[in-house]
Amino acid sequence: MVRDVVVVPLKAFDVAKDRLRRGGVGEVSTLARQLAEGVVAASAPRHVIVLSESSDVTAFALEHGAEPLVSDTPSLNASVQHAYGVLASRYDRLIVAHGDLRSPAGLGTFDPSDGVTIVTDHLATGTNVLVVPTGLEFHFYYGANSALLHRGEAERLGVACHVVTDSPWRFDVDEPDDITLL
Repeated sequence: MVRDVVVVPLKAFDVAKDRLRRGGVGEVSTLARQLAEGVVAASAPRHVIVLSESSDVTAFALEHGAEPLVSDTPSLNASVQHAYGVLASRYDRLIVAHGDLRSPAGLGTFDPSDGVTIVTDHLATGTNVLVVPTGLEFHFYYGANSALLHRGEAERLGVACHVVTDSPWRFDVDEPDDITLL
């Protein structure tokens, strides 16, 4: 049996979702927390690790039955890379799921293909869910064109790669226009 874990990287709720804040959306901290609650709940029955530098997010993880993993690294890529290294001895695969998925149902029962699985955003350029087997020298490339970069990383390592573009997980909440679709 493959040992999977869902890793949910989260910024502190009071600073998360900067584009929403700049776009004039109110109650962004509450929204960020509600979206994260949905992702953590939808990840059951899998074990969930919440990755953050924030003590408030650590408390959130514990409140919701998730294991906190503190990362003091400066970026999302460095934080996920850190978690990948730390968790490699405990798990066979990491399922990295962003905490702002609009419809996270099914994360806990998702049966990914062997190798790397990339669930893109609705534009097919970003990576909303990424499944990576442990024990590889995989490098994470979140940000612009991350789906293409993660696919290139799988190819560099000679690992099978499955790209999913039509999942309900392709919708996240980053921009003010995303709010109207909630």
